[in-house]
Parts: sequence; structure tokens; C-alpha cells
Amino acid sequence: MAAPAPLRSLIEALDEPAMLVGRERVAIANEAATELLGRGIEGRDVRLVIRHPEALEQILAGIAADRDISGIGAPDRPWTIHVRPLGGGQLLVRLVDRSAARSAERMRVDFVANASHELRTPLTTILGYAETLAEDGELEPEVHARFGAIIRSEARRMLRIVEDLMSLSRIEADRFVAPRDLVALGEIVRLAAGQAQGLADERGARLEVDIAESLPLVRGDQGQILQLLDNLIANAIRYGCGGPQCTVRLGVRPEGAGLLLTVEDDGEGIARQHLPRLTERFYRVDEARSRDSGGTGLGLAIVKHIVERHRGTLDFRSAPGRGTTVLVRLPSTDQSGTLS
Repeated sequence: MAAPAPLRSLIEALDEPAMLVGRERVAIANEAATELLGRGIEGRDVRLVIRHPEALEQILAGIAADRDISGIGAPDRPWTIHVRPLGGGQLLVRLVDRSAARSAERMRVDFVANASHELRTPLTTILGYAETLAEDGELEPEVHARFGAIIRSEARRMLRIVEDLMSLSRIEADRFVAPRDLVALGEIVRLAAGQAQGLADERGARLEVDIAESLPLVRGDQGQILQLLDNLIANAIRYGCGGPQCTVRLGVRPEGAGLLLTVEDDGEGIARQHLPRLTERFYRVDEARSRDSGGTGLGLAIVKHIVERHRGTLDFRSAPGRGTTVLVRLPSTDQSGTLS
């Protein structure tokens, strides 16, 4: 039975796999359906085209239905099948891929679990020492002072985690809103270096700043770019300085149609298998060292989202024994403020 041309055009225009089924045969299949189920499926028995019991049950019932299934195209690939009668014994069958939604849900669940774990650890320590102070009134003054210092340290750690979570939430909420202000990246780098000098002195690190002359402006959020730099510089000092007299180098120079910002250390470096996961929330190359250094595991996730909001790119170059270089590329503007 030939299908009307307008109906074929409509089905072929759909992005998801879609078919017109009549008399248990595939009358029309769009490009996405043939890529998923195979070429030459038009005119074939639908039971030979979709070899999935639950999907066939919905199609052969011939009534409107929506059902979540998995296993078409790949063993665990999730879909929602939508069946709609069109009259004359014909059915419109659509398969909507739920992989992205399932991945997002899995990320949400993992994030909640990780955040709960990160907050529970210092909270457990605080409760333990606080209960000891409350129940034992005869502690030596130095022990009392040490317990109080631990409670204060762990409470500050919790506060840093909460502040980073709130910051990440704000940045994600604005990710589709491009920054409007014109800012001088070189000036922000100098400001960030000045703010990091105290940490550098504490760790015995030296900061070197190399900023090219006559740099074009970038369209950006100065506060967020400063936050990006604070995180990158602090990471370089904390994890890239294995001993005294180490150097952290900051650089800004033109590259192509934009600016290249680099933060480089000469520390221990990072093994290749860790590089793709550095911007995951709460991911740590060395968990014990990160916590001892005051890290929350959210700094590079914040950096990633700031770069994305600024329509830039983020790259890591590192190898064991060769230090680490972080490269941030941002689009520049001409003097009129137009993105170049």
C-alpha cells in the first residue's frame, strides 16, 4: 500500500527513528530508522524488522501507547517507543533515544552521592571531637585547644565545599548566557597573581608572569575569569610544587583569532589516564594529598564551566616528571567589541 507523499515527507523530516506501519508491514522508514534497523526495511514484516518482544507487543496491539524499552541497537541502549494510530489501520512508530537522559540522571545521582560523602567525612570528624569536648570536662588545655583547632579546620573545609557547590550551581545556571562585558585578560592575570602571592610564599613557590603587549579585549565576566585563575594557580602551587624554589608560570598571548592563557608548573605531572577526568566533580588524582592541601575536588569542574560559558576551550598537557600545563583559549574582540 503506497503512502501519501505528504506523510512520507513528514516522517522523513523527523530526527528520531520513525516508521509508518500498516498491515504489520513497514510502509515508510526514515533515514534514522534505516540506520538503526537496517537498509531495505520498507515493505518487510515489522516482526522481522524489530526483533524486540516488548516493542512488537506495543506495535501489534494497534493502540496508542508509550513504553520505555532497552536493547535496540545495543544491549543496554534505552529508548521510549511511541505508537500512534493514524486511521486506516496505519500506525506511526517513533523511537526516542533516552541515552542522554539516562546519562544525565546517572550523573545527578553520582553527584549527590559524592557530595554527601564529601560533606559527611568532615562532619563525622566534627561530631566526634565535639562530643568528646562536651562529655569530658577534664581534658588538658593543650588537648582541648587541639580538638578545637581540628573542629575549626573541618568546619572550614565543609564551608569551602558548600561555597564551591553554590558557585558551580550559579555558573551552570548562566552557561547559556554569554558574558557581555569587555575585559582585559592581562590585567586580570596580574590581579590573580597578586592574590596568590601569599599562598606562593607559604609554599616556597615563585610566580612568573609573561603577558604579551597590546592584547585585544575579551568578552567576559571578570569575576568568573578571576575565579578560574585563582583555581588554576592554587592547583599549580599546591600540587605542582614538590619542593622549595619551584616556579609557576602564567602567560597570555595572542593565538589565532583569540587569546591563549597558560598556567604551567614543573611538578610531578599527571599520568595520561587521569587527564580526561580532571574536570569531573570530586575527581582527584591523589585523594589524600588533595584533602591535605585543602582541595574540594570541585575547582577544575568550576574552571571547565567558566570556560564553556565564555565560549572557550580547556586543555591539559602533562606527563609524570614533566609538570603540567593548563591551556585556556578565549575568543578575542576587535576594538569595537565584536568577537573576532
